[in-house]
Amino acid sequence: MRSACTLVFAACLALGMSRAAGQTVEPNANLRAEGIPAISAALAAKVAPYTEFRPTSAVSWHPSERALIVARRAGNTTQLHRVSHAGGDLQQLTDSAEPVRFGMWWPKAPDVLVFTRDAGGNEQQQLYRQEADNAPVRLTDAARKHEVGGITHARDRLLIESTDVDKTGRRENPTLDVALVDPLDETHSRRLATLPGTGWGDFTFSFDDRRVAMVEFKSINESYVWVMDVASGARRRVFPAEGTPPSKPIATSDLAFARNGNGLFLATDRDGEFRRLAFLDLSTGKVEYFGAGGNWDVESIALSPDGRTLAVITNEAGIGVLRLYDARTRKPLPRPGMPVGDVRGLVWHENSRDLAVSVNSAQSPSDVYAIEVPRNRVSRWTESKVAGLDASQFQSAQPIEWKSFDGRTIGGFFVRPPARFTGKRPVIISIHGGPEGQARPRFMGRWNYFINELGIAIIEPNVRGSTGYGKTFVALDNGMRREDSVKDVGALLDWIAAKPALDASRVLVEGGSYGGYMALAVSTHYGERLAGTIDVVGVANFVSFLENTESYRRDLRRVEYGDERDPAMREFLTSISPVTNAGRIKAPLFVVHGRNDPRVPYTEALQIVEAARRNRVPVWYLLADNEGHGYARKANVDYLFYAMTAFLETYLLREPSAPAPK
Repeated sequence: MRSACTLVFAACLALGMSRAAGQTVEPNANLRAEGIPAISAALAAKVAPYTEFRPTSAVSWHPSERALIVARRAGNTTQLHRVSHAGGDLQQLTDSAEPVRFGMWWPKAPDVLVFTRDAGGNEQQQLYRQEADNAPVRLTDAARKHEVGGITHARDRLLIESTDVDKTGRRENPTLDVALVDPLDETHSRRLATLPGTGWGDFTFSFDDRRVAMVEFKSINESYVWVMDVASGARRRVFPAEGTPPSKPIATSDLAFARNGNGLFLATDRDGEFRRLAFLDLSTGKVEYFGAGGNWDVESIALSPDGRTLAVITNEAGIGVLRLYDARTRKPLPRPGMPVGDVRGLVWHENSRDLAVSVNSAQSPSDVYAIEVPRNRVSRWTESKVAGLDASQFQSAQPIEWKSFDGRTIGGFFVRPPARFTGKRPVIISIHGGPEGQARPRFMGRWNYFINELGIAIIEPNVRGSTGYGKTFVALDNGMRREDSVKDVGALLDWIAAKPALDASRVLVEGGSYGGYMALAVSTHYGERLAGTIDVVGVANFVSFLENTESYRRDLRRVEYGDERDPAMREFLTSISPVTNAGRIKAPLFVVHGRNDPRVPYTEALQIVEAARRNRVPVWYLLADNEGHGYARKANVDYLFYAMTAFLETYLLREPSAPAPK
């Protein structure tokens, strides 16, 4: 068993700098830290065990052997590993300074590994081929962004989506190229079509590979299903059918061609608030619903390679639940006896018998399980443990609800610290990104230190605009209703004040991406009620964000936030932007960003840092030169965690009567 001292020495080596015989830990050369006091090695040693979790996710199966590729951190970044049997040792397959999260053994040459990775968090994915111990060979144009959209049923071509990047977000009318690529010989690649816009996805081939179905996403609440002829590139809209515009927007996703080619399995909310499992007859346009239903969404569908078994994940009260169906009769099959937890990912083996998924819970990081479907037998393939920590003792999230300003019920999840912590407990309100996202019960990772060792309560709200509560709820924050979601957090502050076990004078708000905007907005509206604010890759100025986000994302974001080119909307977006209202920020501020972020440019962080400093608000600022929309390298994440812990100890955990640090 490794000691805490060993762990912190490893962390210090990863950070690359230490001084005074290990008395302090400094940021590595890729991190720019401003206003952050020296981090003591003693603090790093205390939190070190909580930095060693290694969640594992299923990626793909070997085409002929019963072996899996899984993604797990190796050293500083996530890499691909082989697992040959349940409980087997992990054999590392990739070794890159960049994270590698997707890959597969190529079916026509199983000794060849095909994978994707970006550079420095820029999300400009490239396709690589790796043979034996040779260096990976890049197969795609480095100047463009690429995604793997699927594989043919013949298992001889990948469908690759690609689009230009412009670094400024000023390109108008972006397009998406769709091509078939042979990773063994890229000269055999063939472009199928250039599609208008970049909101295309959920590609699926017919079993004869003559057609490919796909979804055109206009917004979270509006999407269209198309079928394209592979030979000619000609396409037609099949749902809703062309010439029959719906009376209201319909959201459809997760396509799978039926074995006989006469229809598509899909999830749609056409006839209700939630996305239900359905079959679309391509000859008649008729939609038939089947399977279990409730006030929850179908969020993932995967048809077995032989077309006979449909695997489905439903989001039930924030928990991913696995269900299986006979694809011919559409009748449910016996439910696998899965462990308690949130099921994610559906990875079928070529044998159509084995299905791999990833499961996490409050007491377990993500681990990989396999289901032998004919025998309805579940086996655990990986197990993530940390020496010195008993994850079974970690606290589970409990659902909570409160009334907002307009009487609407808002929900979320509440993690209480252990009972040994007495007195009123400080609170972190952590707001998810998206905004089309959802806080869900999960493994809290490093944050278990805040709960278990510092006695902090965590509340994760699902403010209006969150998914999982129906399509009406998800649209309640659009356009000029943006700040209604901020008021939901104001009502949560009232809820906290009414709870005897919680300390309303010690509340900190935190969030990432859109959650970063929310944290900043809450600090401008309710600053006098906060002990601090942490903004991670958040939007500070909606106008500059929309003008400078990568152009392949901008149109979809305009649907959600509003079009900054419209004078009235531009005026509104300016008026609600945190940078405009920075004078109302009273609580200390910690701002975190990655220089290569293509979604929310790091200049958003610069704006709010400068504005808050002008108003003499204490500001801590951390910028990573080798990260993008969030931190992916352990060395950077560790230092960020040390700094967050120090920020909490400085501003949240101090007693109300104690003087604020200068």
